[in-house]
Amino acid sequence: MSEIIDVPSLQPLLPELILSLGAMALLMLGVLRGEGSAASISGLAIALLVAAGAALLTGPAGTVAVFHGSFVLDGYARFLKILALTGSAVTILMSIEFLGATGQRKFEYPVLILLSTTGMLALISAADLIALYLGFELMSLALYVIAAVDRDNVRSTEAGLKYFVLGALSSGMLLYGCSLIYGFTGTVSFAGIAKAAQHGGIGLTFGLVFLFVGFCFKVSAVPFHMWTPDVYEGAPSPVTAFFASAPKVAGIAVFVRASVTAFPGIAAQWQQIVVFVAIASMALGAFAAIGQTNIKRLMAYSAIANMGYALIGLAAGTPTGVQSVLVYIAIYVAMTLGAFAAIIGMRRPQGPVEEIADLAGLARTKPAMAFFLGVMMFSLAGVPPLAGFFAKLYVFFAAINAGLITLAVIGVLTSVIGAYYYVSIVRTMYFDDPAPEFVPMRPELSLVLVVTGLFVILFCIYPAPLVDAATAAAKSLF
Repeated sequence: MSEIIDVPSLQPLLPELILSLGAMALLMLGVLRGEGSAASISGLAIALLVAAGAALLTGPAGTVAVFHGSFVLDGYARFLKILALTGSAVTILMSIEFLGATGQRKFEYPVLILLSTTGMLALISAADLIALYLGFELMSLALYVIAAVDRDNVRSTEAGLKYFVLGALSSGMLLYGCSLIYGFTGTVSFAGIAKAAQHGGIGLTFGLVFLFVGFCFKVSAVPFHMWTPDVYEGAPSPVTAFFASAPKVAGIAVFVRASVTAFPGIAAQWQQIVVFVAIASMALGAFAAIGQTNIKRLMAYSAIANMGYALIGLAAGTPTGVQSVLVYIAIYVAMTLGAFAAIIGMRRPQGPVEEIADLAGLARTKPAMAFFLGVMMFSLAGVPPLAGFFAKLYVFFAAINAGLITLAVIGVLTSVIGAYYYVSIVRTMYFDDPAPEFVPMRPELSLVLVVTGLFVILFCIYPAPLVDAATAAAKSLF
């Protein structure tokens, strides 16, 4: 693991300070100007996210820490923070149409995304149990409100309530796990836990299990996935796009950091848990999505399966495994944002539609939209030479190199099964009789769909920038 230098300045915290202070300023602006300010506040929120990214890239190099090692900024954190900031900024960009609808001009929406993103950045850099819990709660409390942002929609408010109740339960389990770990090791810092937990023990294992319950809930991993399909379906489409991208990055980030840096001495124990969760998530995501007719609900099961594939790399427990997780989550975010750009664009004059049957004949009414959505589906299915194929290839190779051949084989089999429902969407778009035509896509949605589509198509030609960045980020953890 890289040497951590504890610095007295707050410069490593600059991105979080920009977002938190900016969110409070935008909240005051919205209160003064009223609901008509939603569009301008969205633009300013995107600018703040870009500024936070710039501060991150121009900040101190190497591995630095503040608050006596509680908050660490290293290559791993920089990589994932940029990914989370990108997901949040693109989500706000895709929400412009939603915020422009009558009754939805809520300036609080981009402010809540900024506050949730602040929690994500803090969570990604958390290097002790207290910072971890604070980051989780700051991220989650805003997410509960965002899920129910469409107050006049029964489905949206129900989604928010379900997420809140189950989220509170998972937070309690996470905190209980943290207290057990502290009780049996006498420290809350990951480095201190790693020294104290060399030989394990039944109490420490119990604490680890409860800690992993909280992690699994946040990344929608089986068996703590039950909120995902209902919340994805009930929340407005731009909100679902946010849930499927940036929070998943933060959840995977802390899952990997805590496992690798706090519990290296009992890796054999937590690897068993991760292997079980990965297999269960891949299997449920592959089989449960087959009968879905709502595309957002299908994407929920797709997200569950994708988190299972990402956890294959963590199960390997090696630098190569962590690198494969980073490559996978980056490609997953691009595929997910592209797919949701098309889903948000599924609008008719009377309003948005969400059924897979509404995509019938899309290739004849909107060929460009059908092509890029088809690219996303094939990539999610793992069809070569698209980016999704290489994402799965990296995690499977990492598992094989670590001796987890059975896990890799199960991953391949579930990927083949899951390809059925992705390909069926393409079949619906290209071979069924056309459904009524959608209204023209807004320019920002078209931009996101095209850019992510080109990334997915061209990744095989020039993968070096992403792979090299992920390799350097993974090495900073070991």
